[in-house]
Amino acid sequence: MNKIQDFMEKYFVPLAAKINGQRHVAAVRDAFTLSFPLTMAGSMVLLINYVFLSKDGFIASLLQLNKLIPNLDSYQAVLSSVINGTTNIIALLIAFLTAYQLAQEMNGDKVLCGITSLSAYFILYPGAKEFVDKSGSGLSRTYFGAQGLFVALIFGLLTAEILTRLGRNSKLRIKMPEMVPPAVSQSFNLLIPIMIVLAMIGVLNFVFSKLTADGIQVLIYNAIQAPMTSLGSSMGTILVFVIVQQFLWILGIHGPNTLSALRSVIWTEQANLNLAYVASHGSSWGAPYPITWQSINDAFGNGGGSGATLGLIIATFIAGRKNKAQYNIAKMSLLPGLFNINEPIIFGFPLVMNPIYLIPFILAPVICNIVGYLFVVSKIIPPIAYSVAWTTPEVLTPFLGSGANNLMSLVVGIICLAISVLIYLPFVMAASRAAVKEEMESPN
Repeated sequence: MNKIQDFMEKYFVPLAAKINGQRHVAAVRDAFTLSFPLTMAGSMVLLINYVFLSKDGFIASLLQLNKLIPNLDSYQAVLSSVINGTTNIIALLIAFLTAYQLAQEMNGDKVLCGITSLSAYFILYPGAKEFVDKSGSGLSRTYFGAQGLFVALIFGLLTAEILTRLGRNSKLRIKMPEMVPPAVSQSFNLLIPIMIVLAMIGVLNFVFSKLTADGIQVLIYNAIQAPMTSLGSSMGTILVFVIVQQFLWILGIHGPNTLSALRSVIWTEQANLNLAYVASHGSSWGAPYPITWQSINDAFGNGGGSGATLGLIIATFIAGRKNKAQYNIAKMSLLPGLFNINEPIIFGFPLVMNPIYLIPFILAPVICNIVGYLFVVSKIIPPIAYSVAWTTPEVLTPFLGSGANNLMSLVVGIICLAISVLIYLPFVMAASRAAVKEEMESPN
């Protein structure tokens, strides 16, 4: 084990850390992180609309709100437009934030890079078309949302990279007198680089418009994003990500952070299309993508945090009392573990480079994911289509994520927690026996 650990620390850990710190990867990861509160807000508003304000909603039915509040359904209109300003414009947010974050990594002008990227995105946007009813013309909103993500990412990175580099060239700067306000002076400093970047984007758009009438958005979506979305609908893809993520944790590398950029690229479109479906149908039954990272791993395999470690904490309470060190750590880790914060137990037990817990740390989320998948594909429970805050106790995530109107979803959450406890239990017992034996053999 020591040889393996030395090998990993010498070769694999530095490589993974380098990838995780690479500026383009970091910019994409941080852009999705910054956009998450808006996505979450949109999801929570939808949840309120269909759980509290729909007469068929769980809370509304439970409290008989339709009898207390006349025309309860009509109040849904008050919040129904919120999704238009959240998940339905995710590509616009990412176009700005990706460039903003990369400019920050490169010590460039964050705001100007962000708005230039947004400008570039619209230069590349499919042209306005006449409406069938002859009411005028306008832009389709198709690529404002998740379908436009790849173009937003690619040209957000490209715009910030080129603009920041050109901005460092003193020959391209327009110097203003000292009495000019700093914001105006900075804008003029980057005026020529911005013109160059937008001209390049314009030429590129012209070239692509000659290759395909629909332009680069449709071309990139069909060539790259659609196949990746299809790949993300595979349970095999989810399990591969889970195994890699857990293995990185074993090496002491934050697995979810390392893979977050790639996960976002593959699964964000699906999650947003599911939310759009919920917004228009009022239910997650029939959601177009029932198998996603959010609807499987985040809902069923993440109880207590990566590795379903809430099961480990409970198993330690059951069978690990003789291992006093780990038992005390488990007690201190319980409260954060209920809200899926498990760094105390990952680094306190520790689980990092710990051969005893290697197997259950990987196996528990895999089995829980498979169990959740079977319940979803057999249509015993509806798909988990609502975004739920990652700090939500895991047993509640399937229930809330499916619209809080299917009690079997709550039961499945409890089943997954019980499974994780059973998987960890024999390993906790083995660790406890080893600790007792070591204590007995200790000269002190």
